Amino acid sequence: MFNKIIIPFLFIVTLVPLSINANQQINKVSEIADKTAKYAVDSYKSAMIKSLAQLVKYNTVAVEGLKATDNPEHIAFKKELKRQSESLGLEFQDKGYVVIISLGKSKERVGIITHGDIQPVNATKWAKSPFELDQTTEPGKLIARGTEDDKGPISTALYAMKAIKDKGIKLNKRLELYVYMAEESDWGPLQEYVKNNKLPQINITIDAEYPVVTAEKGYGTLKIAFNKSKTSPTFDAYISQFEGGYFGSQIPEDAKAVIENADISLLQNLMNKAQSYKGISFDLILKDKQLTITALGKSAHSSKPQEGINAIPYLADLLSATRWPSSGAGTLVNFINDNIGLGLEGKKFGNIAYSDDFMGPMTVSPTVIKQNKNNIELNINIRRPRGKSADQLRNEINHAIASWKLKNMADMTELDHYIGNPFVQGDAPQVDTLLSVFSHFTGVKNPQPISIGGGTNSRLFPNAVAFGPSMPGAEYTGHSEHEFITMKQFVLNLKMYTAVMIELAK
Repeated sequence: MFNKIIIPFLFIVTLVPLSINANQQINKVSEIADKTAKYAVDSYKSAMIKSLAQLVKYNTVAVEGLKATDNPEHIAFKKELKRQSESLGLEFQDKGYVVIISLGKSKERVGIITHGDIQPVNATKWAKSPFELDQTTEPGKLIARGTEDDKGPISTALYAMKAIKDKGIKLNKRLELYVYMAEESDWGPLQEYVKNNKLPQINITIDAEYPVVTAEKGYGTLKIAFNKSKTSPTFDAYISQFEGGYFGSQIPEDAKAVIENADISLLQNLMNKAQSYKGISFDLILKDKQLTITALGKSAHSSKPQEGINAIPYLADLLSATRWPSSGAGTLVNFINDNIGLGLEGKKFGNIAYSDDFMGPMTVSPTVIKQNKNNIELNINIRRPRGKSADQLRNEINHAIASWKLKNMADMTELDHYIGNPFVQGDAPQVDTLLSVFSHFTGVKNPQPISIGGGTNSRLFPNAVAFGPSMPGAEYTGHSEHEFITMKQFVLNLKMYTAVMIELAK
């Protein structure tokens, strides 16, 4: 969920009100939907866990230069999905990048949108293999890559459809579960599929949050290269290396800096300062005048930077008492401290910061530092709401970088930036039904639509909004190095997805 999205078309942004009237009466959930939801849990809780255990075995991360349709892990995953679907009496269609699992024969259709690919993992960070469903390390949690994003929702949807089939409920609309195999890396094949195929009239994505997501921030990446010194600096102390980050849509929990010509005084000063931080740890080792510092924070989805502790800016902040010589890495550290700091909204970055009353503020997070032969490349992830055009924001970014470069006589190059558009769905007819189901099964009174920082496939499907699988206010663990879904939430999702499918299709 919430990957880089390059969409050259679509983006019709509607500025109509995004929430229902506070006094509006939410429709009640039908008796058949309620009873079938309970039946689904009573009958298939264990089977759903077994289904997920099989799906997470496959490392369906994108491999550079290899199409998903040629990737052995993706092929094996789809084969397992076919086996499970057909064993449940559901129709299975493999369209290459898109798999469709269906129930019903009507020409009218309801789409349930998911994805089967995942983000990379650092296996050393996990108590067990990230491709083994871990139910014992932390009782009550189902831990593995994909449990929340998005293999858990796939298993849930399969057994919701199975329960509906068992009960012989007459559907006036065909249920179609779409599983896309490159959501985290490449939306191009899905865009092509959307252009060339007739889509369901009503759609929900189960790749975000409850109660209903009607707005999503635009994804962006700012890229700046800091040129390395051609000769070894003669300074008393300088930063020869600075690295951190794993992939662009993850708040990184690891960063590392190496300082040359360091002495015991510098070590002591940094050790004292390191003790003032909370939630992040630093390891400092001085050997032969070379000081190596590693930082360990907390990974999170980059659409929710407030849920992580970003090791890159924290390590830079640890080093902020010194104005570092321009050694490439030193310039990068100075830039981060001057323009990003420990804030999340870009308020130090020229005039780029802004906010929307419903969608919230733009967030600005350094996520990946790439080590190239002649430079160090800083990648900054932004999640932007409506309120500024892409051209205005780009100009403000360019001005801020150019001004800092001139003021500091910095040897750096501004690379191409990608600035995606926000998405707003203003008139999806199923919103009230989704709110009713959420309220009925959670007890939350008068739930309202929300906005999120990420981007889902809702943007490509007609009348689409997102519905779960994460609860509002709960920590979202997708893209982190500790991804899980609680057993309680897994079961609650089965109830709500079963009921929603019935209410939208009956």
